[in-house]
Amino acid sequence: MTVGKDEANQVFVALLRVQKLLLAARNAAPRVHEAVDTTAYPVLFVVAGSAEPVRISDLATTLHNDVSTVSRQVSALVAGGLLAKTADPHDGRALVVSLTDEGHAVLDHIQSTRSTWFQGLLEAWDGRRADSFVTDLHELADALDANLRARGASLPPMPYAAAPRAAGATDQMSRKD
Repeated sequence: MTVGKDEANQVFVALLRVQKLLLAARNAAPRVHEAVDTTAYPVLFVVAGSAEPVRISDLATTLHNDVSTVSRQVSALVAGGLLAKTADPHDGRALVVSLTDEGHAVLDHIQSTRSTWFQGLLEAWDGRRADSFVTDLHELADALDANLRARGASLPPMPYAAAPRAAGATDQMSRKD
């Protein structure tokens, strides 16, 4: 059975509502560290999901943001001791960033806090429903990705397929494009 225009529009409007509510939640979230504004979380997640240190320009591309904004976020995270800047081993004129030990600890705390919050939001759900919802979200994301690529969009690689590294984990996550 094919989804009709009305149902498709209802899905789109519901996703817009969720997007707006997630932005509102991000803006109302308490700071977990004085150096981390909630708008800089994606920078930490992308760096954590990379197998090697990341150039600021690559961060900006992956985050669909301008270099100046990401550069300011990186500078704040470096000043806070969460990221370290080093010379790019492939091009000594450029800099790359990586998580410090404190950055890993803060990221673990962010993930734990977020997981606890979402666990509370989903308290009426069982594990099967959550798994099914995640599967549906991935299916929708894959369809959107394929549609954008078919239309010629140049999409950056996704930094991770699931939640970034959990406490104690050592493997790096990546996603095939």
